[in-house]
Amino acid sequence: MTTSLVSGLRGYSLPLSPSGTSATLTPPPWHFSGEVVMVDYQVDPEAAARFLPPELGPGAEPGQAAAVFANWQWCSEPGAELADPGASQFSEFLILLGCEYRGRRLARCPYAWVDQPVPLLRGWVQGMPKQFGEVHQTRPMRVGRAGPLGSAAGTYHGTAATGGRRIAHASVSVTAPAAEPPALHTVPLVHSRVQPPWIDGEQPPVGLVTSTVTGVEFSEVWSGDATLEIFDALDADFASLRPVSVGRGHVFGYAETLVSGQSLA
Repeated sequence: MTTSLVSGLRGYSLPLSPSGTSATLTPPPWHFSGEVVMVDYQVDPEAAARFLPPELGPGAEPGQAAAVFANWQWCSEPGAELADPGASQFSEFLILLGCEYRGRRLARCPYAWVDQPVPLLRGWVQGMPKQFGEVHQTRPMRVGRAGPLGSAAGTYHGTAATGGRRIAHASVSVTAPAAEPPALHTVPLVHSRVQPPWIDGEQPPVGLVTSTVTGVEFSEVWSGDATLEIFDALDADFASLRPVSVGRGHVFGYAETLVSGQSLA
């Protein structure tokens, strides 16, 4: 999937170079392993509907939403990135809205924040609306008292901020294993790939896409009571997705391999 130009310059993404090794992004597949703190909640169904393109409907549960905090480690197929933890680790916060396309259950991500440039650019390639932010969450510990022990009852927190303004805070007090993973983490995400026009008169393509994902793995999922605050720190659109009610919270490990995109049609 490496771009090859007539000039001889190469690269899956900019910057191009003679060998292609200067590109910010390596070609897929990309492997991800992470720890997730997630809260299910409800938003105003009318507010959620305004974030859906006309091809998508609200599905059987209008207003279904989730707030997801995750710490990720990733690598490309050769795995070279793992030798540089600063390049292979990032944190992420995103909001998911339940939706459907011709009866197929999906999730739409209207907002996402990451703290590293590579996942930001990779998200834009996918059509995922990633922005820069500061994301932190409680880490499961193997020993000691400075945090909850992994696969055991305890309280986990997640915070997200951008530009010095806190935009979200969640807490999840897990008490027992769940029977199954949370619903909005088991359905494909649907994105809009948007390329803004730069040349006068051009009409860049805009379309809905999902991803081809393999190697999906869940650790044991622990669930319990949760709280979630979405702060009025940005604009009215973002504030419209604050909770009407808050459901269960979940803590789990998750892995997948992102292979490519595919048109939703």
